[in-house]
Amino acid sequence: MSRIWFKKHINLAELNASSKNTMTEFLEIQFTEIGDDYLKATMPVTAKTHQPMGILHGGASAALAETVGSIAGWLVVDISHKICVGMELNCNHIRSKKSGIVTATARPWHIGKTTQVWDIQIHDEKEKLVCISRLTLAVINQPK
Repeated sequence: MSRIWFKKHINLAELNASSKNTMTEFLEIQFTEIGDDYLKATMPVTAKTHQPMGILHGGASAALAETVGSIAGWLVVDISHKICVGMELNCNHIRSKKSGIVTATARPWHIGKTTQVWDIQIHDEKEKLVCISRLTLAVINQPK
């Protein structure tokens, strides 16, 4: 598959720096890999991302999925004119996780002029599936 990214020279350090003072930074989400047609990010599973029962909160998984999917969507549009915003996020939580690191991988199902649909799978360190997500983005004009 050919590279899908509009911005040809994507820098992980720039992506991670753009998270300063956001929920992404608070949850310690880090972008780790850019492939020809995917983007990966990690998030530690700690008390910060737990629900009261001591396991990974579904909302934290959803935040990770929407973060990596939204940034991937943003990277395939001309960012001088367009941005991507979430329209719908569906998450199926497959396996619980108490500690460690989870990795989200976003791959496109559809990249259109006005909408995008992304598949985001979250795995643990042993490549066991933790969560499957589908994110629909609206591609809109850059606010003035």
